[in-house]
Amino acid sequence: MKGGIPPQRERAAAALSARAAATRARILDAAFVEFAEKGLAGARVDEIAARAGANKRMLYAHFGSKEALWLEVLEATYAAKRAEERAVEVAELPPAEAMAKLVAFNLRYVARHPEFLAILHQENLHRAAYLASSARVQALYSPLLETLRGVLARGEAAGMFRAGVDPLQLYVSLLGLSHFYLANRYTLSTIFGAALDTEAALAEREAHIIEVVLGYLRP
Repeated sequence: MKGGIPPQRERAAAALSARAAATRARILDAAFVEFAEKGLAGARVDEIAARAGANKRMLYAHFGSKEALWLEVLEATYAAKRAEERAVEVAELPPAEAMAKLVAFNLRYVARHPEFLAILHQENLHRAAYLASSARVQALYSPLLETLRGVLARGEAAGMFRAGVDPLQLYVSLLGLSHFYLANRYTLSTIFGAALDTEAALAEREAHIIEVVLGYLRP
C-alpha cells in the first residue's frame, strides 16, 4: 500500500489502544475499591494492581504515582454523582414537590453509594489538598446547587417559599442532614438500639428531612 498506514497496522494500533484503555479502566475501578476501604495512606499499589489483574509497572505507566491515581479516583467519584444530579428533572414540578425530589435524591444517592462518603471523608482528612490541585475542580461544581437556586426562585415567586434563602447554605444543610445520618448509621443504631440501616428507616429519614426542609422554607 502506497502512502498512509497499512490497514493491518491501523487495526493493531486500535486493538492496542483499546487494551490500554481497558487496563486503565480496570486499574481505576480497583483503586476506587481499595481507596474506599483503606484510604490513601492505607492503600497499597501492589493490592490495586492485583485487583486490576495488572502489574505495578503498568499502573505507574498509566497514572504516574499513587497520589495521581487517588486524584483520578476523587475526580471520578465527584463526576459520577454530578452526572446523576444533572439527570434529576424538577423544572416542571411544583416547587414543594421539586424540593422534596432533590432532598430525596441526595439521601438516596449516598445510601446507594456508601463509598462516596468514604472517599470524601479521606479527602477531608487531607484538607482537600488533592482536590485543590485538580485541573477539573470547577467541573466538579454541583449542578444540584444551581437547580436548588431555580426551585427556590419559583417557590418564592409563587408565595410558597420565604424570601432570602441562600441556596449554598440550604445545599450544605441538605448534605448534613443526609451525610451525617448515613456516615454514622451503624454507631447510631448501636447507641439508640434502633436499626437505622434498613429500608424502612431510610424512608423514615427521607420523610423527616423533607418535612424539615419544607418547614424551614415556608413563608
